[in-house]
Amino acid sequence: MFFRQKPKVPTFAERVELLRNAGFTTQSLPDGRVKITKNGVGAIVGDEGKNQPRMERAGILVGSEIATLLNGGYQMFLETPSGQRFPATAEQLKALHEFEEDVRAALGMVDLYNTSLGTTSPKHMYDRVFKRDSGHQPKPWEKKEHRVVPPNTKGSLHL
Repeated sequence: MFFRQKPKVPTFAERVELLRNAGFTTQSLPDGRVKITKNGVGAIVGDEGKNQPRMERAGILVGSEIATLLNGGYQMFLETPSGQRFPATAEQLKALHEFEEDVRAALGMVDLYNTSLGTTSPKHMYDRVFKRDSGHQPKPWEKKEHRVVPPNTKGSLHL
C-alpha cells in the first residue's frame, strides 16, 4: 500500500527566512507583518494568522515610505501614503514587476496569469471618473445649477 506523505507547509517565520536567503532585507513590524526591501523596492507581507502569505503593498521606496502604483488611465503614477504623487518611469515599473515575481517565488505563492503579463496596480484613478476611489461620487444632477427664467420673458421674443 502506498502512503503519501503530507507536504510540509512552512510557517510564516520560515517563509520570512526564505526571503532573507533570497537576498531581501526584512524588518518586523509591530502588528506581526514584515516589511521587505530589495534594490529600492519594498513591500509589506503578512499572513493574518492563516499561514497563507499575502503581499499587501508593494512599491518603490521613497525615503521610508512605499510609493504604490496608481493607474491614471494615460500614465502610471507612484503615490506615497503621505500623498505625494509623481510619474512612474519604465525602470521603476520593471524593477517593481521583477521584485513582485521574486517575492512570489520565494514565498511559494501562486503566480496568476494577469500578474505575469506585467505590472498591475491596485488603484485606478482615471481622469474621466471623478472621486472614483474616495467613496461617495456626486451625482450629475447634484452639481448642476438650474437656471430660473423670469415669468415676464416667457414666450416673448426679444430682438
